[in-house]
Amino acid sequence: MTLTSPDIIDLLAGITAGSALDRIRAQRPETREQAQKSYLSLFQPEDFGDVSEVERHAIASFVAGLHRQADIYEFYTNPIEEGGANRWLIEVLKAEIGAGRATGPYGNYPIGPLNAENAPGPTYRVSEASRQAIGRKLSAALEHAHLLVFHLRDANPQALQALLDAGWTTNGIVTLSQLVSFVAFQIRVIAGLSLLSTASKRAAA
Repeated sequence: MTLTSPDIIDLLAGITAGSALDRIRAQRPETREQAQKSYLSLFQPEDFGDVSEVERHAIASFVAGLHRQADIYEFYTNPIEEGGANRWLIEVLKAEIGAGRATGPYGNYPIGPLNAENAPGPTYRVSEASRQAIGRKLSAALEHAHLLVFHLRDANPQALQALLDAGWTTNGIVTLSQLVSFVAFQIRVIAGLSLLSTASKRAAA
């Protein structure tokens, strides 16, 4: 796969060529390259397969919204906005992000020493109005994404079966999990780079 410019993390973190953060990222070229390859394989594949382009951007937008990352949310909703035909989906996503926001992580560990860290939390379900608008498949994807973000301890075979029942294929479920994982990873990296940038500016002041 040929990498395209710009690097997505550089773009979202506002990293310019030759900057201090650019030099920091350049110290780990393989990590930088693999992150970009992951982005391209998920959002610019040669074949979208069982998960459409719109579904991918909707799921990524939802995850970014749950993390309260407005710039990243906007980045992933832009293709939906520009496409025109599915622009209505953005309003549904906004409503569901608002309903799904939490603090987390929640859930229960298996019986053992970690039980002391069990934390109850709300179980998210797509509203009936949104479910009617976006259908069973994408509704199930948003619910599963919320589970992975806030209730990962509670992930179980029943959660996967819910996706299958909603029309997701095994390959599609793998892609869904990769989407959620990548966007969460992307957010963590950008947050870390932002802290480094702030620290660097304070040290230089």
